Amino acid sequence: MKLNALTSYLESFAPPAYQESYDNAGLIVGNPNSEIKKALLCIDSTEEVVKEAIRKKCNLIIAHHPIVFKGLKKFTGRNYVERAVMLAIKQDIAIYCMHTNLDNVYMGVNKKICEKLGLVNTQTLSPKKEILKKLITFCPLKDAGKVRDALFGAGAGVIGDYSEASYNTEGLGTFKGNESTNPHVGEKGKRHHELEIRIETIFPGYIEQGLLKALLKAHPYEEVAYDIIALENSHLRVGSGMVGELKKPADEAAFLKLLKKTFKTGCVRHTPLTGRKISKVAVCGGSGSFLLQDAIRSKADIFITGDFKYHDFFDAEGKILIADIGHFESEQFTTEIFYEVLSEKFNNFALLFSDTNTNPVNYL
Repeated sequence: MKLNALTSYLESFAPPAYQESYDNAGLIVGNPNSEIKKALLCIDSTEEVVKEAIRKKCNLIIAHHPIVFKGLKKFTGRNYVERAVMLAIKQDIAIYCMHTNLDNVYMGVNKKICEKLGLVNTQTLSPKKEILKKLITFCPLKDAGKVRDALFGAGAGVIGDYSEASYNTEGLGTFKGNESTNPHVGEKGKRHHELEIRIETIFPGYIEQGLLKALLKAHPYEEVAYDIIALENSHLRVGSGMVGELKKPADEAAFLKLLKKTFKTGCVRHTPLTGRKISKVAVCGGSGSFLLQDAIRSKADIFITGDFKYHDFFDAEGKILIADIGHFESEQFTTEIFYEVLSEKFNNFALLFSDTNTNPVNYL
């Protein structure tokens, strides 16, 4: 299988456009046109993981965390990042990462945490804004179906669990072509009146180029009239964290013990118990302290994440129970997402889970 075929499919699931500005998700090492035989799935593509890939004859590593966050100016093997990259290049092993783009999509990291906890009625905790746009175009009545199909096929018209959403109104359009035109309807040099459909549909901004290409190909007019409007609407399926509900309320202490067992963590750092039952749960894989106020506003009883600093625990102020289960622990099941997404599409492709524990934090 070509590497770019595999990565293109992964990016249709978690578009790179949804990664945070500081991130470096995507292909870190490798030729997009190379043939891939086996893939090793991991959280961190450290030197030990690259060595494991060599032993298992995997020429692709799919990791959650990018091994390279900043530009490397020298390759001398002076640190673990340089050594991992040098070894991967020497052994012709590609490294591909899905990081905050996988955090931010609805079926990504946080949804997997919710599944492990058995949460229902899940929603994005902090949806992203200003990533949606609206396309408005006009075409003859008889061509409206063809144009709509092209727009939907290019990814427009998706709202939550609904697809092919559009709003259509009839109106009268006018135009007059000069002598160099070849109008689809009417005559050049004469003003023409045409009963048209105004089609409005929503789309994520990152598909704009492909959407316009599909529109221009399907539209019958030589000159296609369209408007693109940036929206302030939140994208309810893209954003940070997730909130859901337990099927049955749980005692705080018992739920904390369940967290420790489920996520196999050495300890759960938490704020004082509130004395309330836990019904609504907010989560964020990795470092999620920036979402504390969102979790409080959501009326969650507990916020589960990693990397909380000492002073940040005070900000709970008895309004919510904070449970820090550790960065690695909160994201450890991310490899299951890689496996589920790829095995559904490429059922004859070898996918192996890494046996290397890359958690740099140990508990006594």
